[in-house]
Amino acid sequence: MSTEKVAFRMFLIPGCAAEYQRRHAAIWPELSALLRAAGVSDYSIYLDQEHHVLFATLRRSRAHGMDALPAHPVMRRWWAHMADIMRYGADGTPIVEPLPCMFHMD
Repeated sequence: MSTEKVAFRMFLIPGCAAEYQRRHAAIWPELSALLRAAGVSDYSIYLDQEHHVLFATLRRSRAHGMDALPAHPVMRRWWAHMADIMRYGADGTPIVEPLPCMFHMD
C-alpha cells in the first residue's frame, strides 16, 4: 500500500509546551487506534519554541479515512481535552494550516 506524507502546523498557547508534551505522553489508546484505523502512521509533532508553532508530519495511506475523523466522538473528546492549550476555531477544532512540500530528498 502506498502512502503520502503530509505536513501541517498548529498553534500552542504560550507557556503550555510542558503540558502539551505531558498530555501526548499519555495519549489515549483509543485515539492511537482511531488514527491507525484511518490510515495514519509515522506521526510526529515538533515545537518551534520561539513562535509557539507545532509542526507535524505524518504518513497516510492513499485510501486514508482522515476526512471522517472530525466527526468521530474520540477525536472530538481529544480536541476538547486540548482546547485550553492550543488555538482553536469557533467550530471546536484546532487551527490547522497545511504546509505544501517545497523539497524532498529520499
